[in-house]
Amino acid sequence: MPRAKKSTGAAASKSPADILSTLQILQESHELSIIRLSEPITASDPAAIPAGNQPRTSDVSNSSLNAPTPASLEADLTHYRELFAKLRFSYVEQVTKEKFIRAIVGDPPLIVSPQENVELENLNAEAKAVLKALKIEVADTVKELERRGAELARRYEGVKLETARLEELPDKIKGLEERVAELRKENEGRLNSETPELNLPLARTVDLVNQKKRQREELDRQLEQLKSQVPRKKKELERLQAELAPLETKRTNSTAAAKEAKRRKEAALGGVEDDLEERGRWYRAAETSLKQMLEI
Repeated sequence: MPRAKKSTGAAASKSPADILSTLQILQESHELSIIRLSEPITASDPAAIPAGNQPRTSDVSNSSLNAPTPASLEADLTHYRELFAKLRFSYVEQVTKEKFIRAIVGDPPLIVSPQENVELENLNAEAKAVLKALKIEVADTVKELERRGAELARRYEGVKLETARLEELPDKIKGLEERVAELRKENEGRLNSETPELNLPLARTVDLVNQKKRQREELDRQLEQLKSQVPRKKKELERLQAELAPLETKRTNSTAAAKEAKRRKEAALGGVEDDLEERGRWYRAAETSLKQMLEI
């Protein structure tokens, strides 16, 4: 276990350039291509065989040898399956004919009893059952291999994509480092600026940002509360305006009456009799007398 930790730490300490070079070495030593995969099929070089001794192949095989592709390999596989099926049928037919002829012309001739036929049929049925089970097992194995092959192909494509991204990382890292250096140079002239927040370290800057965020959230909450009170305040304002309208009218009338009374009073002081003022005095005197009489 300590060795594994040590190797993990060593891998983590590697730079992107070292990792990229390691991947390139692995890809060069384990190159995967459709040509490499088709080499076991085309192991015999046609150029090394004399022209007169070259075996005749089908058109499908010739086309696949020139430029092997997944589609051509699939066509080759189907073609060879058909050929082997025909070959098996021909072999079984020839062997059956040969045995039948030998049984007839043999000395003495081979005579098979019905009991032997029954035993052979039973053995044949058992062999067919075993063969069917083996075929099913082979089919399942082929499906599993195809699934694993497709999965490995997807993983390989993912590795290629990540490798391409990794190749771009050194340039991006270099550009970012240069940008950081430029920003540091630009920031050196701002260290003595009038804004102290610009000179804070990262931790305090983060705390300040969080504090401003909390203040903004509090203001947003208060704003939402005020927005919810707006309809009620509008209704209250409309009610107050409705109540204020008669008062405004009354105030206007009272102001006009006061001005008129003041004008009449000034006119009375100037020698003109003011009936309204005298009437008011008489009313007040009468009111006082009535209150005294009624003891109110």
